[in-house]
Amino acid sequence: MLYPIYVHLGDDTHAHSATFPDFPGCFSAADELNDLPAAVQEAVEAHFSDGEEVPAPSDVTTLAANPDYQGGLWMLFDIDLSKVSTKSMRLNITLPENLVHEIDAFAKAHHMTRSGFLAQAANKAMQH
Repeated sequence: MLYPIYVHLGDDTHAHSATFPDFPGCFSAADELNDLPAAVQEAVEAHFSDGEEVPAPSDVTTLAANPDYQGGLWMLFDIDLSKVSTKSMRLNITLPENLVHEIDAFAKAHHMTRSGFLAQAANKAMQH
């Protein structure tokens, strides 16, 4: 899911730093700009390691009007929420038996669990 991240560009002696308006207290940095996406993902995963619910992304145009964000630039980062540890909830669903077999075969072939596959599929469907 795309999240707006505020980036202060670094220089020869300072790293590029990232501030996450949607995740108060979450920060990241990288020496190379190309390394920032991986650092951002890692910071988000660590920030939500206690099962806290991940909020929806804010509108970047609203954030850009905030005077607290000056001297940097806005970037959108694709955060893989399937890697963020959130509190699990057990549920009971009904699906056709042949579909369950297909899901299980696909999940096994991709080293996933049935629940992991269904969560990833649901996240992907809701992003579009």
